[in-house]
Amino acid sequence: MAIKLGINLEFVRHHDKPFVFGVQKAAEIGYEYCEPLLHLGRELLSEAGYFHSVSMYDDPLWAREVADRAGIKFSGFSTHTPLAKPEISVEYLKQGIRWAADAGGPVVNTDEGPKPIWTTKEQDFMLMTYTLTEAARVAERHGIKIGLEPHQQYSKTPDGLDSIYNLVQSPAIGINYDTGNSYLAGGSDPYEWLERVRDRLVHIHAKDISMEQGAAQRGKVTGTPVGCACGDGVVDWQRVIDIIRPVAQDRDLVLSVECGTIEQAERSFAHLSRLL
Repeated sequence: MAIKLGINLEFVRHHDKPFVFGVQKAAEIGYEYCEPLLHLGRELLSEAGYFHSVSMYDDPLWAREVADRAGIKFSGFSTHTPLAKPEISVEYLKQGIRWAADAGGPVVNTDEGPKPIWTTKEQDFMLMTYTLTEAARVAERHGIKIGLEPHQQYSKTPDGLDSIYNLVQSPAIGINYDTGNSYLAGGSDPYEWLERVRDRLVHIHAKDISMEQGAAQRGKVTGTPVGCACGDGVVDWQRVIDIIRPVAQDRDLVLSVECGTIEQAERSFAHLSRLL
């Protein structure tokens, strides 16, 4: 068992490339895993071949064939949805879990998302409990993990993320730690936070933050879509690897790079490969 390298397909978003291209390019660079984005229904840009997300209306076994032909595996799927809006999130997450099980990805990642404008914190946590209970019941049956990510108003601190994690006691629920979001939130030491959650990790977003973005936004935002190339920013990747190495002794743990361009994906792979 070991720490493996993967990449979120966001790296081809600004290149206006589709799902199949992203999977093939990730494999070409050398990544062993990739993390696609799932959407419901039909979406114009991805249908036209200009966007990297894949519809859950499509056959998940087809997606598995795409990965197999490229010689790459799915580390999980990006299924971010507002947990306090069950009219959106419950069926989306349940379908994402079933789709992931068929496609061969062991994790679906989410955060609590933007909250409704009219609810109290207590109401939000009740709504999130409902959503996560429904999702966890399906995830347990299908052998899929739900990775909760620090990204929004409640999960921007260690205590806040734990408060969501502790809402539902289920072996299907774990942590998808995001190194960049935790840094930008600014309320805690990101390495101490990683140590706190490492035994609950099911996936990691390897997101680096440029010096410029860190200086401008730290403490003012709760996250960012993508970062810079790993090794170009503020994150000490050797320290990250040293923290998570003990939990990779009995299972594979994927560092899923989140960057914005193909060139950044190539440099991230080179930098992290040297460290590993």
